[in-house]
Amino acid sequence: MEAPTYSSKQVAEMLGVTPKSIPAELRKDAYGPEDVWELRTTLNKFPPTAGLRKQLFLNFKGGTGKTSLSTSYAWRLAELGYAVLLIDLDSQGHATKCLGYEGEDFEKTLLDVLVRKTPLAQVVQKSTLPNLDFIPSNLSMSTVDLALMPMAGREFKLRNALKDVEAQYDFIVFDAPPSFGLLNLNALMAANDLFVPVLADFLSFHGLKLLFETVQSLEEDLNHVLDHVFIVVNSFNATFKLAKEALEALQTHYPEYLLPTIIRQCTKFAQASSEGRPVFVADPTSKGANDIQAMLDNVLPRLVAAHAAAVKAGTATKAG
Repeated sequence: MEAPTYSSKQVAEMLGVTPKSIPAELRKDAYGPEDVWELRTTLNKFPPTAGLRKQLFLNFKGGTGKTSLSTSYAWRLAELGYAVLLIDLDSQGHATKCLGYEGEDFEKTLLDVLVRKTPLAQVVQKSTLPNLDFIPSNLSMSTVDLALMPMAGREFKLRNALKDVEAQYDFIVFDAPPSFGLLNLNALMAANDLFVPVLADFLSFHGLKLLFETVQSLEEDLNHVLDHVFIVVNSFNATFKLAKEALEALQTHYPEYLLPTIIRQCTKFAQASSEGRPVFVADPTSKGANDIQAMLDNVLPRLVAAHAAAVKAGTATKAG
């Protein structure tokens, strides 16, 4: 994927300034990612800190649009000025493809880190945004669960591997396959926050029940408590009666977890992912892009406020 270009209006929006406030000598008709980063540094326009957040996108049910959502979410965080690491945990490598790369083009994946003890820094790749890195995946990752099985401390391999690089990032985003195994257990044990993309259908409830039971068992058996759990309704079509009924059921049964912002069904969003482009590159004015921004506008203030409160109380840790 070629590096995106941005208009002055888009750049001003990402920096949180007005176009006129950009010094005349720094104005351009089109900005590349490096130009935006240089301008951000020059103007010292960085977003408020939320501490280090390690965030997992997971649903045991497939077909919920999880990868399209997680990759565009990570991309937008980077556009807003955060340092982001996106980790592709799925052997199909769809998150890697959504960034415009083919997983088979990379010699090393997380398998080399977790099983062969390769330092994580040697597997990290650079994207077309200067502050968005990623760890690719390919079919070799399909053997990870089996390889981890006999290992001591197998649930903590990913958490421990991240220690070498996590100080470089504001957000680490995991895109997980729709299954439960040792790799996803590692991701749950490493994560602070869990995002659960769901479709507004009643089949999603079974997957949610199983996932919440798993999270509860982590609290009881491994003493790991997630800071936040966010349920995100994805690909919502308000013209479907069943979708409305399913949404009402989600609002009734999971009110404390359900985000008020909904990702509407968007053809351009789905098309962008299939073309190997985040929706913010393919069409930043689309419903999909607007809805992910709305989700960020809802989530980020919560994370920033929670971090500020933890700092004030003296309980903030390196993990935010």
